[in-house]
Amino acid sequence: MSSDVLPARHALLALLVVAVWGTNFVVIRAALDTLPPLLFAALRFALAFLPAALFVARPGVPWRTLAAYGVLIGAGQFGLLFVAMRSDITPGLASLVIQTQVFFTIGLALALGRERMKPVQLGALLLAASGLAIIAWHLDASVTPLGLALTLAAALAWAAGNTVAQRAGKVPILGFMVWSSLFAVPPLLVLSLWLEGPGAIAQGLSRAGWGTALAVLWQSAGNTLFGYGAWAWLLARYPAATVSPMALLVPVFGMGASAVMLGEPLLGWKLAAAVLVMGGLALNLLGPRVFRGAARGPTS
Repeated sequence: MSSDVLPARHALLALLVVAVWGTNFVVIRAALDTLPPLLFAALRFALAFLPAALFVARPGVPWRTLAAYGVLIGAGQFGLLFVAMRSDITPGLASLVIQTQVFFTIGLALALGRERMKPVQLGALLLAASGLAIIAWHLDASVTPLGLALTLAAALAWAAGNTVAQRAGKVPILGFMVWSSLFAVPPLLVLSLWLEGPGAIAQGLSRAGWGTALAVLWQSAGNTLFGYGAWAWLLARYPAATVSPMALLVPVFGMGASAVMLGEPLLGWKLAAAVLVMGGLALNLLGPRVFRGAARGPTS
């Protein structure tokens, strides 16, 4: 099946996936009240690997590729993000800032000589950067300098992981996520023991109840297995240009869920920053298609 338009039921599936990914930031924040962030990340990837690895085949890529991706996404993206979200950035802003991975991915492609900057990409980058500048200008309890820096570093690690995945070629995304999770666990556990300490780990595990267990399970089963599995299923049936724009709604769900469930205020400057960052993301994603269509002119 291939179409430029998603049928209603598949559009709802894509919407459900981005809703899971967006509201997941609130789930993360709740679990961080109990578990140290690096330990939480280690548990997330441990459950993403087992028992799923018993049912999901390992993709046909070298072990070193899986290891590189697992370390970058595990210790890099989620380790840094969870540390930032413990007390230095709100879930809503985290869901927005982390999306700058798109521009870091472009930057890495430029640095490696694989792509050249297009005018529309430069415009998109400047638009998103102006949104980040608004956030940096309003550093307060909702986002500290450390929180902004850590979240941007997490976005850079995500972009580096994207580069590894792109070099791996076309592989089953669900299997790639499951089997790379194996390599995320050891560095996260080592960092947790070193930086958080056995005492904090033992205290966090002793305080963990059903709510914390469900939050960890949601990270692996909901966010990873369902989210990436359903997304891969959609991408296998429709062009990426049809499915990918739905991901622009992740910060909408992230900021909305944080406002409704945690009472995070949606101040004017946050909304302005969100419009600029998401506008930059939309321009980068949709701009080339719009300009190509305009260049072709009307058809009859």
